[in-house]
Amino acid sequence: MRLTRKQTAFLDQMISHGVVVNRDDKYDRQTLADVATANGMKHPPAWITQDSSRKTDERGVYSVPEYRVMVEETPDPEFGTVNGSSPEPVPATSMALAAAMTAGERTSLIPDIMDDFVAWGHSRHITKIISSGFFAPVFVTGLSGNGKTTMIEQACAKAQRECYRVNITQETDEDDLLGGFRLIDGNTVFSYGPVVEAMRNGAVLLLDEIDLASSKIMCLQPVLEGKGVFVKKIGEWITPAPGFTVLATANTKGKGDIDGRFIGTNVLNEAFLDRFDWTMEQDYATRATETRIIKKKMEKYGKVDEDFADYLTRWAEITRKAYTEGAIDEIITTRRLENICKAFAIFEDRKTSVALALARFDSDTQQAFWSLYEKVDESIREENAEEARQQVEHEVIHGKPQESVGEVAMTA
Repeated sequence: MRLTRKQTAFLDQMISHGVVVNRDDKYDRQTLADVATANGMKHPPAWITQDSSRKTDERGVYSVPEYRVMVEETPDPEFGTVNGSSPEPVPATSMALAAAMTAGERTSLIPDIMDDFVAWGHSRHITKIISSGFFAPVFVTGLSGNGKTTMIEQACAKAQRECYRVNITQETDEDDLLGGFRLIDGNTVFSYGPVVEAMRNGAVLLLDEIDLASSKIMCLQPVLEGKGVFVKKIGEWITPAPGFTVLATANTKGKGDIDGRFIGTNVLNEAFLDRFDWTMEQDYATRATETRIIKKKMEKYGKVDEDFADYLTRWAEITRKAYTEGAIDEIITTRRLENICKAFAIFEDRKTSVALALARFDSDTQQAFWSLYEKVDESIREENAEEARQQVEHEVIHGKPQESVGEVAMTA
């Protein structure tokens, strides 16, 4: 028995409310109203009370046979399933699936609104597409750490749309995406995958880092056509509900890695790529926008330094120009600037915060980045000059150089 998302949610609420299962599957309006009120609803759901086929001979009493099925398929915390078998595919409830997909952080697949989010770039376009309800697959590409995934999730949050985020790897296959047989409470049952769940619930499917996929991703070709998909393991055709759409993120355009920075990315099938309506290139934010982003992050972490925010974004802009010109092989991403803001809130020291962010790079790159940062932050230049004087003094007195704060942080 297949249930819609709203039906499943209300039946879950009945279970939580402790409604006793009736043998004749009949429930009076007052019982339904009590469940609705307890969960913030003004009235019992219309799919029960306004469906003439559910009305019984008794006034104000409705037939809800799905509730008994739901209870029988819900595992008992101690003894497992009531009926001991699950002959039909078992769809996950919204709350259970949300917990599985978000590591238990929230009980809804609608992303939380971020107070520190700054909309820019293609945010307006993505939000319009998601809010429209049209099936319009979009391929969003851009360098790492510039906010592609966050932009899509926040568009879903603003539009109050469920977002099924699937992180793609080379090992991702049809079983992961469409569903497969699982061992649940000692029984082998078929569980729908996130792609099918998104289709059935008319939600947004986010395929993150799709250019890491192998040819196994081709199972999604019919999904990208918007017509539906045949789940051959159980012989069932799944038709997408209204509102279903697909967005994908990638560091490349599906043509493979060009400069060696994104090891593991693959060349995607051209027929597969052609099924996306549009490709949107997401560059790093302009300096003015990125400064707003960094200040918001500083406010979030409770340590605001407007001069430091200005220095960081100016520095990042210089490193990106140097990268474009081939002078350096690495780049300072927006994500790395956000990490510096977090370190600054903890250590309350600019140099230590920047040093921690640079520790992952090789020594030559660190030196190049430090040299560039010194060009924009006078306080660091003055601090370095004083540190150099102290090191010379220390070497004269003790006969060996003294490690700097930056060196200590970067080797920790």
